[in-house]
Amino acid sequence: MDRASVYSLPVLRPDESTSENSRLHFQALFKNFIEIFRLENAFIYRDQLRENVLVQNYYLDVDVAHLISYDESLAHRLVNEPAEYIPLFESAIRETARSFLLLSLPTPPTFQLQLHSTSNLLTLRDLDSSYISHLVRIPGIIISSSSLSSKATLLTLECRNCHSRKTLPVASGMGGVTLPRTCDRVAMPGEDLEKCPLDPYFVVHEKSEFVDSQKLKLQEAPDAVPVGDLPRHIELYADRYLCNRVVAGTRCTVMGIFSIFDGGKSARGKAADVAIRNPYIRLVGIQTDTEQSSKGNLVFTEQEEQEFLEMARNPNLYESFANSIAPSIYGSDNIKKAITCLLFGGSKKILPDGMKLRGDINVLLLGDPGTAKSQLLKFVEKVAPIAIYTSGKGSSAAGLTASVQRDAQTREFFLEGGAMVLADQGVVCIDEFDKMRDEDRVAIHEAMEQQTISIAKAGITTILNARTSVLAAANPVFGRYDDMKSPGDNIDFQTTILSRFDMIFIVKDVHDPTRDDTLARHVMATQMGRTPAVPQPEQGMGEWSLAKMRRYISYCRSRCAPRLAPDAAEMLSSQFVQIRKSILAAEKSAGERSSIPITVRQLEAIIRITESLAKMQLSPVATVEHVKEAMRLFLASTMDAVEQGAQATGELMAEVAKVEAELRRRLPIGWSTSRATLRREICGNRGFSEAALERALLVMQRRETVQMRNGGGSVFRSGV
Repeated sequence: MDRASVYSLPVLRPDESTSENSRLHFQALFKNFIEIFRLENAFIYRDQLRENVLVQNYYLDVDVAHLISYDESLAHRLVNEPAEYIPLFESAIRETARSFLLLSLPTPPTFQLQLHSTSNLLTLRDLDSSYISHLVRIPGIIISSSSLSSKATLLTLECRNCHSRKTLPVASGMGGVTLPRTCDRVAMPGEDLEKCPLDPYFVVHEKSEFVDSQKLKLQEAPDAVPVGDLPRHIELYADRYLCNRVVAGTRCTVMGIFSIFDGGKSARGKAADVAIRNPYIRLVGIQTDTEQSSKGNLVFTEQEEQEFLEMARNPNLYESFANSIAPSIYGSDNIKKAITCLLFGGSKKILPDGMKLRGDINVLLLGDPGTAKSQLLKFVEKVAPIAIYTSGKGSSAAGLTASVQRDAQTREFFLEGGAMVLADQGVVCIDEFDKMRDEDRVAIHEAMEQQTISIAKAGITTILNARTSVLAAANPVFGRYDDMKSPGDNIDFQTTILSRFDMIFIVKDVHDPTRDDTLARHVMATQMGRTPAVPQPEQGMGEWSLAKMRRYISYCRSRCAPRLAPDAAEMLSSQFVQIRKSILAAEKSAGERSSIPITVRQLEAIIRITESLAKMQLSPVATVEHVKEAMRLFLASTMDAVEQGAQATGELMAEVAKVEAELRRRLPIGWSTSRATLRREICGNRGFSEAALERALLVMQRRETVQMRNGGGSVFRSGV
């Protein structure tokens, strides 16, 4: 001790400094990984750390695959014992930052480790007790997110009696902390220490340390739910830089530690069983689907891209794709082509004044039962990259838009997204659209045009995104379409909802022996397991598989946003003016407004169809050829429905004029007769239809030419 040399004393246990399994050893390995790992002569984590610190973002995002290539056993330990090794990794990040960058700061802030990976994907149904305390990676949809709250990481406690202070570390995650029940202050020599009472400590918030935390709820994707099962969900706990990364309706893949926490009281208010714990995931990384797809080559390989570009150059692509839509359903070519346009969608536009114009196409199928409307909807649900199927009777306004829920623990209100929110950037298929209640149908007006859902409930005022296409199927008022009635009488929808559909198809079950024979043969071939007699394009690529169709749709939607060529725009505007002229002439001749409106929305609809046809061929410009096909589709759908009504109304009005002349001849002024006699004479003897007689009596009654007496049983001629 008296020698003049420096005397050192080891403060760690012998195994801490020498053993290869020591905490310091692993911390040094993690530090080494950050400092020396490189890809193509770029030190990616060292550079990322420098960039993040300069903008005061104290986190590091690490790819698990890079750690595996650096040291497989180290990565294995991190995956199987994350609670043990993530704090060591974060200490290593802090030490690296301190040695490289923060030499001036004596105490650098704590850093957060974020992880992402591309392998070992689990589903919510695969999670069981064997994965507890392991790193897991799960895809799903965020259905609710709480507001930000503060979670203590280090509590400073003070005794009420003796005012002594102590610090208490708090474990991360949802687990709480229990305050000590007795004061543990030690008396100094010669000091008479008075014993403190029970529960003496209170929290000194000013001296404690807090981090941001947020609770999320992850639900499995609707396409992953087996038929007959309810979708499962799990709570997520995010802290620090992982907070406020996602909102309700976001599809994402989360990575975290599968943990458990004490749920407190059970539903009946009694204390829960001691051994039962609720599972949750403590997030260490979150990757939204848009982030994954925006990186391009991560999703589509070079070989796939080459294949898709070759497909786009095929002149028969449009026909081939339309034939691959529900190949087991015979006919309905125009409807299949319209659904093809709906799947690709037009181009979304944001104008200089901030106004947004939707690019999604909405289609309504209205017609007789047994025309395979529901089967088409089910097929679209399978082939669209994001799709939700719902039936009108089982859907409420809250289920389609959003509902307000209350958290059982905090008693706070939060939003849960409905079908339109969960299918953001996808398709919502609504079957039995006519069976929905009017107030529920009105709820989707805003979602169909503005593509947002405004919520003002329980003190929550917000706007959610609902950038979805709507494919709806409905039956006419009387079950079957009646040709003798106008579309207004057949369609029980308001003009406000009809104008929001880009294409309206009236599907009739026509009795035609030749067609019935072909249809019967097709159904029999399908039922017996043979190849259905679907017409194939001459030089087409044959039937497309569902997976290839889904991938090609995703590729086109992410890579292409066509614009109209000047000559195509000129052609469109002149065509629209012609359509409006013909509608005006038809309305004047019929004497009533058309029940299916043709407004500026329909011009925008034709533009969207044109853009979707160009997008299908990966063409940046929509040409005159695309406009011609879009006009043909529009004329075959919405305009055909309008003209059918005008034609039926025109024929009926001509018959009504003849019946009115017959009534004036049959009934002199001041005479009356029974309605049954008139029906027998005019409908039975003269061969006119009852609809024409009723319409003529209604028209004459409005003009005060006739009066109805005896409860409508007799007709009295009162004027000229």
